[in-house]
Formats: sequence, structure tokens, C-alpha cells
Amino acid sequence: MTTLTDRYVWAAARTLPETQRAEFDRELRERIGDVIDARVERGAAPADAEHAALVELGDPLRLAASYVDRPLQLIGPKYFLTWWHLLKLLLIIVVPIAAAGVLLGQVIAGADVGQMIGTTIGTTISVGVHLCFWVTLVFAVLERSPGTVPLTTWTPEQLPQPRDDARAGRLGDLVASVVFLVLFAVAIVWQQSGAVWIDGERQPIPVLDPALWSFWIPWFLGLIALEVVFAIVIYLRGWTWVLAGINVLLTIAFTVPALWLFLSGQLLDPAFIEAIGWPWGEASGATIAVIVVVVIGVTVWDIIDGFIKAARNRGGSALGGY
Repeated sequence: MTTLTDRYVWAAARTLPETQRAEFDRELRERIGDVIDARVERGAAPADAEHAALVELGDPLRLAASYVDRPLQLIGPKYFLTWWHLLKLLLIIVVPIAAAGVLLGQVIAGADVGQMIGTTIGTTISVGVHLCFWVTLVFAVLERSPGTVPLTTWTPEQLPQPRDDARAGRLGDLVASVVFLVLFAVAIVWQQSGAVWIDGERQPIPVLDPALWSFWIPWFLGLIALEVVFAIVIYLRGWTWVLAGINVLLTIAFTVPALWLFLSGQLLDPAFIEAIGWPWGEASGATIAVIVVVVIGVTVWDIIDGFIKAARNRGGSALGGY
């Protein structure tokens, strides 16, 4: 279990540059230890002495800012940390809810995909800007109002639990992967009623050959679902040699059939090919070659990247480490 001191030092050090954290960690622990020892010698219980020492030091974010001489004065030092905590909380909660609400409304209204995306993005940005402006304005007024006192008093009970920094770093990869995979799956399903403009008129022509729904499209959608599960496992466990091997299987299982279908002319709907003028005249051979090379290059890099991440994570031997 982590002690209050561990939580305090972690909360303070995480805001500093990586090169300064080790020295800061050592100096802060020594400082806290000296205060605790002095209080214990005066008869205080160790737990009470630790609690009192951290109260005396104050908010760890403020202590870290003073260590690197970084002023907290966007709106003034009195309410800076309270403003910052509240603003982050509101952005995390309110903005996604607003985006989801707008998207749901667009779906119910029967808007097309472009309108859904544009309206949702525009509203999300607008909500975020308004939140930042009005919250900052309120605290700026408080800062300049006579007789106001800090809204909260820091106590050690507010210290966060140290998190797995490696897992925190993988969170962005998880979000990006899941969002991309979900959008990819939606695009595969949506293209069945997709649109091509011919002579200014919208024609509902599928991009992929409808015959693929008998096997290959469900196969690809199933692989996408497995990729989502795989991304979650990577987030929870980190890359290992075994997971890098599974990544090879999943990648090949998707790429090889897709390339075979494309090169054999079974991937795209003939009506779609005719509507867009494929294969674009004399440049068709070069175009196909570029597409194939790019797909193979991305596939090979994805496989290599998995093994590089497994090596960096020191996942153990190829027979273990899962």
C-alpha cells in the first residue's frame, strides 16, 4: 500500500520535467522525513506526524511550482489551482455529453453523415470555448473581489493514488485505436447505402461488392471487433512478445484477403467502379501498384512496431511474458 508521503511526492513530482523528478523526489522525501522525525520526537504518533507534515507543506502542485519557479498566475495565485481543477472536470464531463447529445439529435433528425460530423464538431468546440471563458471570468471576478477567501482548503486526504505511468501513456493509443476501428466498421456498413454523384445527381451505389456480405464483410467486421478487444488488452497489460505475435496474425488475417479481393476485382462494386471512372485510364497500373505498395508498407510497419514496443516493454521471452 502507498503511504501519504508516497502519494504526496508522486502528486508533486508528476508535474515536473522528467530530468528533475528524481532529485526532487529525493529532496522532498528527506524534507518530509525530517519534519516527521521532529514531530515524533516531541511525542506525536507517526501517522499523525506524517499527516501534520504534509498539511504544513500544503498543496503538492503549489510546492512543485515553487520548486521550478513557475508562477500560478493565469488569473491570480489565490484561486488558480481551484480554477484549474474545476475547468478540467467540466471539460471532461460536459463536452462529451454535449457532443453525444448533438450527435443523437442529428441521427434522429435523419441528417447525412457530413452534416452529423460538422454539427457535432462545431458544437463541441463551441461548448469547450464557452466553458473556458465563463469559468475563467467567474474566477477572475472572485480574484478581484475584496474580502473573498479561498474556496477550498487543501488536506492530505485529497492526494491522488499514484497511477501506472506506462498504462497512462497507453491510454491515448487505446482511444485512438478504438475510435478509428469503430469509424472503420461504421464506414463498411454505411457504404452499402453510400452515394456517388453522377451528372450532379446522387446515386446510392455501394462501394464494396454486395456479394461480399455472404462471407468476407462479416469476416472483416469480426476482425475489427477482435482488434478492439486486442487494443483493450494492450492497454491493460502492455506489449509482450506473445501479443506482438497475435498482432501479426490479426494483421495478416485482414490484409491478405483484402489485397486478394482487390487484385482479383472482387472487392469493389462494378457499378461503383464504372461511376468513378476506374481505373483512371493509362495510369491504372501505376495506381494499383502504389495502392498495393502502400498497404503492404503500412502492414509491415504495424508488425515491426508491435515487436519494437514489446522489446521496449521488456515483455520477456517469446515463450512467456503474456
